[in-house]
Amino acid sequence: MDILWSLLALTVGSHNPESVPPAQVNANPITVAVESAWNLSALTAQKDSVVIDADNPPIKIDPQPDAPKVKGIYVTAYSAGGARMKELLELLDNTGLNSMVIDIKDDLGYITYETENKELLKMGTAQKFIPDIKDLMAKLKKHNVYPIARIVVFKDTVLAENHPELSFTNGDGSVWKNGGGDAFVNPYSKEVWDYNVAIAKEAAAMGFKEIQFDYVRFAEGFEKRADTLKYEKSESTRTEAVSEFVQYARKELAPLGVRVSVDIFGYAASVPAADGIGQDFTKISENVDVIAPMVYPSHYSTGWFGATDPDKEPYVTIKGSMVDTFKKLDEIKEKSQRPIVRPWIQDFTASWLGSGHYTKYGKAEMDAQIKAMADMGVDEYLLWNASNRYTKDGNYGPKD
Repeated sequence: MDILWSLLALTVGSHNPESVPPAQVNANPITVAVESAWNLSALTAQKDSVVIDADNPPIKIDPQPDAPKVKGIYVTAYSAGGARMKELLELLDNTGLNSMVIDIKDDLGYITYETENKELLKMGTAQKFIPDIKDLMAKLKKHNVYPIARIVVFKDTVLAENHPELSFTNGDGSVWKNGGGDAFVNPYSKEVWDYNVAIAKEAAAMGFKEIQFDYVRFAEGFEKRADTLKYEKSESTRTEAVSEFVQYARKELAPLGVRVSVDIFGYAASVPAADGIGQDFTKISENVDVIAPMVYPSHYSTGWFGATDPDKEPYVTIKGSMVDTFKKLDEIKEKSQRPIVRPWIQDFTASWLGSGHYTKYGKAEMDAQIKAMADMGVDEYLLWNASNRYTKDGNYGPKD
């Protein structure tokens, strides 16, 4: 790191969570307000000096020092804008859960609310899955929900079809799609970077406290076609391109007072950097406030962490994944550069694994996963269920 980052490190040393006990940070609202103001001032000053370079992450300063310990659920745009939202708000009202990760740009690439931002509409397509975004934000505030905006980045069929030049094309000019029929856009493209960051900035202006980027990678299997598909690229490797997007996004967003988090494959912490899809667990972690490994037991195959059927051994699987996560983060020598670890855990039944290889997930399985994380010192987590039907009596702790 250069001299600027060293100086910033000295001035923000008190922000290292190991140097100040949490009780001191949270005890006095005035202290927290002063810290927040100082952090935003420092981030604004830092922004213009950041040179995007995957090997030189800027000193981390937390834009949300007063954020709660997040225990959240995933909420589709359909649920957020529909009748199920009442049930989900009641779940958070009555348990220790306190946060929602809401689709703002979904898995197809649709912006999920009506936006009047002409620059966004030149690139993407808006759908009113959330009929009234202002009303939604007011509800979240009323129920004291910590709001996180989920933005799916490089998996974007809508943008790829609207702008093939920002995607990967076959020899006949058609947009290349993976086996599932999904198109990806080019992580080398600065135009793609700016589009997603612009959506994130609008989410921040609407009141979201954190931006969570998903599908921050190339498509699986892309490396087998990288030499035949047509697309623009730089001299950077795929892992550098992906990590530098994350670094750029945080540079732009942190001064707005929002944290940046990234979803990443759970097994990325257990294997070397996945050069094919461009995900390097360590490089991404250095450049985000929160890393969210997707450690669903059902997604691990026989033998992982010594489990014959990982889905049936949630405690063993989650604890093993956390051991590997912290081993990987130990590669980041400066502890202040390490992110908050906030795993995605499983609140669904993986019946597709076949008879004898899965178990029905409910309270016992949720509690086992939460205990495994607690035994590893992890006190933040997110529950995933694609249909947004969550276990109501899990051991989520007391209501704050």
